[in-house]
Amino acid sequence: MKKEFTLQLRPEEAFDPKTFQETLLKKAGLSIDTEEAIGRQVKRSIDARGRQVKVNVKAELFIKEEVPPLLDYESTYQNTSNSDPIIIVGAGPAGLFAALRAIELGVKPIVLERGKDVRARRRDLASITKEHIVNPESNYCFGEGGAGTYSDGKLYTRSKKRGDIKRIMEILVAHGATEEILVDAHPHIGTNKLPVLVTELRKTILDYGGEIHFDCRVDDLIIEGDEIKGIVTQNGDKIKGLGVILATGHSARDIFELLNTRKVLIEPKPFALGVRIEHSQSLIDKIQYHCNGDRGSYLPASAYSLVTQTNFKGVQRGVFSFCMCPGGYIVPAATSPGELVVNGMSPSRRDSKFANSGIVASVELEDIPEYQKFGPLAAMKFQADVEKSAWKAGGETQTAPAQRMVDFVQNRTSSTLLETSYQPGLNSVDMRAVLPDFISARLAMAFKSFGQKMKGYFTNESQLIGVESRTSSPVRIPRNRETFEHLELKRLYPCGEGAGYAGGIVSAAMDGERCAEKLIATYVR
Repeated sequence: MKKEFTLQLRPEEAFDPKTFQETLLKKAGLSIDTEEAIGRQVKRSIDARGRQVKVNVKAELFIKEEVPPLLDYESTYQNTSNSDPIIIVGAGPAGLFAALRAIELGVKPIVLERGKDVRARRRDLASITKEHIVNPESNYCFGEGGAGTYSDGKLYTRSKKRGDIKRIMEILVAHGATEEILVDAHPHIGTNKLPVLVTELRKTILDYGGEIHFDCRVDDLIIEGDEIKGIVTQNGDKIKGLGVILATGHSARDIFELLNTRKVLIEPKPFALGVRIEHSQSLIDKIQYHCNGDRGSYLPASAYSLVTQTNFKGVQRGVFSFCMCPGGYIVPAATSPGELVVNGMSPSRRDSKFANSGIVASVELEDIPEYQKFGPLAAMKFQADVEKSAWKAGGETQTAPAQRMVDFVQNRTSSTLLETSYQPGLNSVDMRAVLPDFISARLAMAFKSFGQKMKGYFTNESQLIGVESRTSSPVRIPRNRETFEHLELKRLYPCGEGAGYAGGIVSAAMDGERCAEKLIATYVR
């Protein structure tokens, strides 16, 4: 017999397996010594709105019954070695899941990745941090697994209409992720575990006849009439297929330049720009959990989500937190020499003493009239200029410009900076000289507003580290809403974050699956 329960538990009741089992048995009216009953959690979320933190849990109790596995996913992969191929450009979540779905549908994927495999990427990431050397082909954005592999691993998404979220989660579990991601309301894998998972995804693609080529940058397109027939690599190799899924991520500026040069329709797209804000994790715990800064041994590092509207010169724009990383680190995410970009990451245990989050302001095209001369690349050119400004302010290395929060709002340069998780180091500057005026003004308004929402957030014991500029693609590659095919170039399927149709690991993975399905349904006989 199976019984279901909806419970509100204390943290120790929810997160300690033995205590949870005993609590569930008591709720069911059974002795804690009952040996023929096994309980498990199927959904879990933290509610920190009250003075006492509670954990909402949906649970199942199996009495004298075998417990079915939480994971019920069964793959339908086929050997595609001799099948006609499709080309997938990019081995991030969108590209990898497009490849897996193609294999399920009996079509061979050829995945082309400009960067290196996850293990080889590590050396290039170390070079950025220690030697301030940016490899434009292998960095935090480019390489196997995409930007998420060495940046974070958060799996929460609101994109419930784009595909089957549960299916994506179960595929991740089948390839090595913990079953906890099927339970937690805000699931997270951790940057330390993602490389192993990505390696297993690659293995499945190769085992079933797919191909993955690393150090394989796309430099041109093979276009005949109104159809794309294939691509040309940096070595001049021509690779053809039944169609091309373009899943290059939000930072492949050379691809956007190529599309523009080849007269393939692209559009400028609004995005968001700002800084990383870093607090001590104990301060965020104190605010969120209403404690003295010691959250205890059961609660995870606390997170936050903030948003406000700002009015600058009569124009309303939103400012919001982005990719909040509890117990995390700030990392250098530039993709070319001469620019400085920061991003956040968290290991699976979220055990760093720092908390960081992007705090970014919306940038609409009308905010940057002087860049309209660049046409569809207007927002991208603006983004690149801000990153160049940050690089110069940091000392023309990967040392990042920084300023304490209250100092920034009160328009004074910080005499000293705080300890930081950002390993390349910080340089104290006036961040208003780095950021455009309309961004600086909105951030200053937002920090004061956030301090009212989270008492203690607005403090000089936190600092801005800049710039956070790769929140989303500044270019959209338009596609048909029903077929997902490019509006003008047949057999081209713009996909994922780089095309402007996703915003994270799960939404990108779902978009990759959908693109593969649409391409195959239309062009594979």
